[in-house]
Amino acid sequence: MNKEPREISQTRQWIEDIIVGLNFCPFAKKELVNDTIYYYLSHQKKLKLALTELFEQCHYLQRNIQIETSLVIFDQGFKSFEQYLELVDYANELLIDSEYDGVFQFATFHPDYYFDGVGIDDAENYTNRSPYPVIHILREESLTRVLSTYKNPENIPDNNIALAQKKGKSYFEQVLKNIKQS
Repeated sequence: MNKEPREISQTRQWIEDIIVGLNFCPFAKKELVNDTIYYYLSHQKKLKLALTELFEQCHYLQRNIQIETSLVIFDQGFKSFEQYLELVDYANELLIDSEYDGVFQFATFHPDYYFDGVGIDDAENYTNRSPYPVIHILREESLTRVLSTYKNPENIPDNNIALAQKKGKSYFEQVLKNIKQS
C-alpha cells in the first residue's frame, strides 16, 4: 500500500478539521465523505511551470467527471504570499482567456493569507489559511447548483468571519500547528 505524501495527508486533515469541521464550506462535507476531492501535489517553484501544472489539473478534472474538485498543493514554491498572489493573478487571467472560462473557478488558500484591509494577525484571515499554498479548482456548474439550494449563501463569508473571530487566532494557530506536526 502506498503511503500518501505528508503534504496531502496534512491538507486532507485541514479540510476535515477546519473547512468541514467548522463548516467554513457547507458543501465540502459531501465531497469529503464521497471521496470526490482530488489532491495534487506540485513541486513547482517557477510561475510558468506551476501555471502549466495547474491547467493540466483542469484538463484532468474535465476528463474525470467522477472527481468533483481538485486541490493543487504547492509544497516547494509560492511560500511568499506575494508570490502566491502573483500566481493566482496569472492563473485567473489564463482561466478567462482559456476554454475553461465559465467551466472552472479558483479558490485560494495560503499559510500567510490575509484579506486586504484586515490586520495580518486578525482571526478572520484563518478562513483562508491552510498548511500549504493551495489553489482549489471548482466546477462552476456544480457551484452554481449547490448555491441555488443553499439558503442565503451570501451569508457564508460573514458567518465564517464571525466564527473565526469567536474561535480566535490562537485556536487556529494551534490546529494548524498540530496538523503540521502530524
